[in-house]
Amino acid sequence: MSAALPPFPAPEESAGHPELVQLGSGRDEPCLRADAARNRARLLEAAARLVAEHGAAGVTMEAVAAAASVGKGTVFRRFGDRTGLLMALLDHSERKFQAALLGGPPPLGPGAPPVERLRAFGRALLCRSADELELQLAAEPGAERRFTAAPRRFLRGHLTLLLRQAVPDADCELLAHTLMGYLDPVLVHHLTKQCGMPMERLEAGWLDLVARVTRTEPPR
Repeated sequence: MSAALPPFPAPEESAGHPELVQLGSGRDEPCLRADAARNRARLLEAAARLVAEHGAAGVTMEAVAAAASVGKGTVFRRFGDRTGLLMALLDHSERKFQAALLGGPPPLGPGAPPVERLRAFGRALLCRSADELELQLAAEPGAERRFTAAPRRFLRGHLTLLLRQAVPDADCELLAHTLMGYLDPVLVHHLTKQCGMPMERLEAGWLDLVARVTRTEPPR
């Protein structure tokens, strides 16, 4: 039997200044010239607009090039292919979300009580899923990597840390798995698209779940 993966450390538990977790190899990120970095951000912004307007299926190399007013070859040189573009786009979104957890304003970022941060964490993740659900589903890891993919381990580690602060007598590692299951993009898709539930109901359910787990009153 192979050794179990160690729990992924939550950002606040790491020494020094932790790096944000990337989805891809990250070969495009370090040491980009300022103009190259601006061009990359421009392409990702164009791709994000296409996802918002047409879903992930509407994101093609040609469409992104047209939306960003650049040649198609520029998009291929930067991302390789459509899969590379989608991964880069999701990586860009993941970095922004992690940055908000690490140093953004409370209650999502540091500085608020743990229960308030738990509420904000789930609501923000549900909001993110609502905005980019098709993109998240397109990049969903296979069953063998669903719980070991680095970004998911990062989020689960962050959730574990908040739970240790809010309910120190609980098995917070297992509880974090349970709560992350509620926020899974596949479940969000099923509930909102196949069952027709409004996102407001999912947000209210998250607040109720946090209240029951932490034995606190839900916000009014």
